[in-house]
Amino acid sequence: MSRVFGTMRVLTDDEMKALHDTALRILSEVGMRIGYAEALDYLDGAGCKVEKNSHIARFPPDLVQKTVERMRKQFAGEPRYEERIPMRYTAMYFSTFARCVRSDYDANTGGFVPYVLPLEGERRRADMQDVRDSIRLADALPNVDLIGLPCAADEVPASLRPVVMAAELVKLTGKIGGVETFRLSDIHYLLRIAEVVRGSAAEVRRRPVLIGYGEAKSPLVIDENMAMIFVEYVKRGFPQSLDTMPAGGTTAPATSASTLALGLAETLGALSLAYSIDPDAVISLDICPALTAMSSTIFPYAGADRIPLVTAAMQLLHDFYGRPGGCHGGKTDACSPGVQAGMEKALSIIFPILAGATGIGTMGHIENALTFSYEQLVIDDAIAGYIRRMLEGFEVNEETLAFEVIKEVGIGGNFIVHPHTAFNFRKEFYLPDIVERMSYASWEAQEVRGMEAKAREKAKRILREHHPRPLDPTQEREIDAIVAALKRDPSYN
Repeated sequence: MSRVFGTMRVLTDDEMKALHDTALRILSEVGMRIGYAEALDYLDGAGCKVEKNSHIARFPPDLVQKTVERMRKQFAGEPRYEERIPMRYTAMYFSTFARCVRSDYDANTGGFVPYVLPLEGERRRADMQDVRDSIRLADALPNVDLIGLPCAADEVPASLRPVVMAAELVKLTGKIGGVETFRLSDIHYLLRIAEVVRGSAAEVRRRPVLIGYGEAKSPLVIDENMAMIFVEYVKRGFPQSLDTMPAGGTTAPATSASTLALGLAETLGALSLAYSIDPDAVISLDICPALTAMSSTIFPYAGADRIPLVTAAMQLLHDFYGRPGGCHGGKTDACSPGVQAGMEKALSIIFPILAGATGIGTMGHIENALTFSYEQLVIDDAIAGYIRRMLEGFEVNEETLAFEVIKEVGIGGNFIVHPHTAFNFRKEFYLPDIVERMSYASWEAQEVRGMEAKAREKAKRILREHHPRPLDPTQEREIDAIVAALKRDPSYN
């Protein structure tokens, strides 16, 4: 197969070492504020310098280095799981392999965003029907591999949303992606739902699903709630990572290198915490850096300055730390589907994938990941398929060179009526359903014109026709009973 090969590099080996060394200095000389006493006790026992009153922990460089070596060794050993583990916006691999360009990368939806751009009407708050419809739409799209929760139902009380909507997720798709976790008690309910899906607690251990995640508050803070969730997952033996989202110019210094170093320090601090709890913790690293949009002070998900930064993070995590994984991609800061959205989404997918990212997420978002768009999700599916086909390349062998066919048709002939064409064109040619390839006259004669309009019509058709039921009625009733118990739980009221 003459597929696309050879990965993109943004960083030299010396630059990766400099980023690592700077992260060690940050953790040692500045430290992190961790607002959970139990977490600080674990770090104190591991050899960190802990100031209980200020909740500051400083990490000796040799301690952090030992945790890095432990993670590398675990990743290089026998795979911890038989398959990838969906977590947040992509999938985690708790084993290592050579960095390469993957045409079979994972494309994920999710993000729990508050707004929706419906197929008819103006942008508004998302409701539960949007949650269900967005999951059904994503389930039907061939280039969506994992489905988190694309939007969040406004009418559901905020404290109940993660569990209530995770229940909807598993009832409407088998492509279960990452979920949010807002509080420690969510874990109990999410794992009960996971046990219904997988069939038993033992099977959930073997094939984890509905696993939340930790997230730092840059710069250098893990608040009490996130620390409690992170510690609990590690204690229970489930996979975990700490995501960091430093933004250069606001929550990080105004250079790409320092932003990456700061985020690296934050996730390495969590790595050290995990191993202080359990030396066999199933733990990974995660960084989602950006440079602040100074015209608006937002955290931008797309742009010519951010894409090489995210690409560098993928290279650093894979090459230096032995951690394969995915990143935020398929993103746009445009407020509606259109030229800017298409440009930013395509570029924010292709660059990390060329650097060896195993997946991207989250698709279907516009407006800086605040709004879910049905139309945009269909377009994103087409973009992801387009890029997959680009990366697949083509085979060069005696059969595909087709010398005998060329000889048979001969000079001045036409191959369109030859059986070889009928046999091969569906395998070889990319035939997208919403991309336009026709003469102007043919285009003008169409009732539905343009990619955006075709995407809207495709979404409408899918929502009319596609009604997945991945679980049996008994499982659905069990999940409904878990949600009912959650709503009766006095700690949620």
